[in-house]
Amino acid sequence: MPRLYGFDDQSRRRLRDDEIGPLREMVSRALAGNKSNGEIALWANEQGYRGTMGGEWQDASVGRLFRNPAIAGLAYDENGGLVGAGHPGVILPEEFVALGEREQDRKTAEAVPAHDYLLTDGGCECGSCTQFLTGARTNAGTPGYRCRPKDKQGRGGCGEVRMDAELLEGYVGEYVVAELLKPGIRAQILKAQAAVKRQVKETKEAIKDLQQRQKETGKLYGSRQISKGAFVAAEAEITASLKEHRARLRFAEQMANFSFGNAEDLVKWWNHAPHGSRRAIVLLFLEKIQVFPASARGVRTVEPGRVVLHWRKGIRSEKA
Repeated sequence: MPRLYGFDDQSRRRLRDDEIGPLREMVSRALAGNKSNGEIALWANEQGYRGTMGGEWQDASVGRLFRNPAIAGLAYDENGGLVGAGHPGVILPEEFVALGEREQDRKTAEAVPAHDYLLTDGGCECGSCTQFLTGARTNAGTPGYRCRPKDKQGRGGCGEVRMDAELLEGYVGEYVVAELLKPGIRAQILKAQAAVKRQVKETKEAIKDLQQRQKETGKLYGSRQISKGAFVAAEAEITASLKEHRARLRFAEQMANFSFGNAEDLVKWWNHAPHGSRRAIVLLFLEKIQVFPASARGVRTVEPGRVVLHWRKGIRSEKA
């Protein structure tokens, strides 16, 4: 039976020095960075970290590690409660409890069919505070967009904007399809793609710089040169910036590589195109989509001025 990651022996009496830092950072990424097990496995492999048998980390192996109370110096008693196991832990007991709550939240979220949002990750923003809108289901369970209010760390927006996903995506789609029908649109797309390709190069450089900062911060925390509070704050800031840059890169690469092919009926193409292709077209046409608060709760229409479409230069400008 292989030893548990983070421990130097089967009896778990001694911690393994070169695995303490990586394990603590993996847990911090899960709790503070809100990363999935798959994302954590990818990050660990990129850093050169390997499991106790020398294999690469996988979603499942990270999950098993996070579910083992021994990493916090704990064990389950006969009633399923957590008690001290009599050996040292790599992480704090409260961190293990938080990992359990995270796992339960993940299972609950997976039970709800996912909606393939067209305008998340920087696709649209709050007209009141410029915070990017995120996907969020309503109390009735239908997909929607919202400006998330600030959390305890001050991250977030004003929380004043909510809009039904079908309503917003349908509205934006109608205007985009109308543009697809105009003559000369292919030439305009090629011109926009040239500008986007420059953005791809710049964004990759920015991501590389952020990753280096993230790696240095993790090493400082793993060697106890900075406190957990300082690490969490720095990690949250870098993670948020990386998320934004990666979203920009993902969309920019989609836009740079997008092609209509031989499609003649562009309306039919739009209605059956892959989700990524439709999203690429939206961002090629629109520099920014602003969504403002409705005049009253429960409004199910796109009121005048509520959605503002900012078209890229050379295409046009339009207000709802």
